[in-house]
Amino acid sequence: MQPILTPDEMAAVDAAALESNEELIDRAGRAVARVALEMLGGSYGRVVRVIAGKGNNGNDGRVAADILRSRGVSVEIIDAALAPAVLPAADLVIDAAYGTGFRGAWDAPDVGISPVLAVDIPSGVDALTGMISGSVIAADRTVTFQALAPGLLFGDGAQRAGAIDVVDIGLDVSAATCHRVDRADVGAWWPERPLDAHKWRGAVRVVAGSDGMTGAAALAAEAAARAGAGLVKLSAPGLMVACRPEIVQTLLPKEDWSAEVLAEAGRFGSLAIGPGLGRGQGTLQSVRACVASAPQPVVVDGDGLFALAHADGGAAGVVAQRSHPTVMTPHDGEFRELTGSLPGPDRLAAVRKLAAHLGCTVLLKGLTTVVASPRGTALVVDHGDERLATAGSGDVLTGIIAAGLARGLDPLRSAAAAAWLHAEAGALLPRQGILAGDLASTLRMALAGVLSSQWK
Repeated sequence: MQPILTPDEMAAVDAAALESNEELIDRAGRAVARVALEMLGGSYGRVVRVIAGKGNNGNDGRVAADILRSRGVSVEIIDAALAPAVLPAADLVIDAAYGTGFRGAWDAPDVGISPVLAVDIPSGVDALTGMISGSVIAADRTVTFQALAPGLLFGDGAQRAGAIDVVDIGLDVSAATCHRVDRADVGAWWPERPLDAHKWRGAVRVVAGSDGMTGAAALAAEAAARAGAGLVKLSAPGLMVACRPEIVQTLLPKEDWSAEVLAEAGRFGSLAIGPGLGRGQGTLQSVRACVASAPQPVVVDGDGLFALAHADGGAAGVVAQRSHPTVMTPHDGEFRELTGSLPGPDRLAAVRKLAAHLGCTVLLKGLTTVVASPRGTALVVDHGDERLATAGSGDVLTGIIAAGLARGLDPLRSAAAAAWLHAEAGALLPRQGILAGDLASTLRMALAGVLSSQWK
């Protein structure tokens, strides 16, 4: 995992460093020069323009400029405050104008088609939120030091940063409570089925679907099965669902069904509840009763979130009755149902606050997904893209999370690993014409690639 630190947290790390500021700047500048030479593909005859501000970020750029000159590169340093509107073409532009502490707007010059290397973060991007004001030079590559800033992973910042290199310059970031999840993490966390496994080990119960929304139930159930559940039992209250023949189905009453679900709940490793269930009063009451009393980990999505948000005492009152882990998976609109407002630009802070309030793990969906525990530990998944933005995609994610929970994975890692696998399943598909069912189908390939990587 790669640590993620807010600007204030990074400033505290810098202040606690045993090395002098000059030593840290020298290390950072040398790292910038190394990446610059990689991008240049050599040094002889190359032209580099360094846009340098007056702070540490600019000093990193100046050190890099000195090193590049010593290697035979023609380097021009341009004062960020006096930069012309248009820069002449170059083999590389190094954006060392403003770093993670920048506030306000910057009138960035036009660099044309010149490749760009940003130092720490593209200048003008808010390092906390990824928002921009004014103009920002889009980077082909960004080199940052010791930890990622949230602004490199969210919003416009994620779109402007290009490929990101996190370079170790000797700072202590071991106290970080937020990390970015990568392939190796998922491979290490996701449980493989033991040789002596049987179908009831890691079984998943799914309660989902209603008139006109049976697809949500089928998608969640198939995803749970594909993600490793030995048995998946599905109920769409009042209905039978067209789905894979391997999915066991049982018919529940249309409205008051909580007693029947809870009567056999102990046989299952997890419960997934909510996708496409509808919002009839009996359904809402049954959801609340199941979540409050289920004797296993529960993942709540869709109409299940609506039911909890509008319970007496709100969702926190229902979760407070539980003795097992709970994962809630809102998108922005469902987040507003739970809290009364949208997440806002600081998505990390918003999810951490909601998780603490509810006393459960919260996964906030988005181009960059955030998962937070009640204690404030957070994981970020930025692996997905527009292929996940299709109806039913969230139902697939719910099923994957349920499978992880049923296999004994803790709720924070189960949710984050599921989000990464969900994105990987999308990445294996073409960019056009994707349906949510395709994600469930390619999930087995995503898992195979991740689990096999442990042995390479």
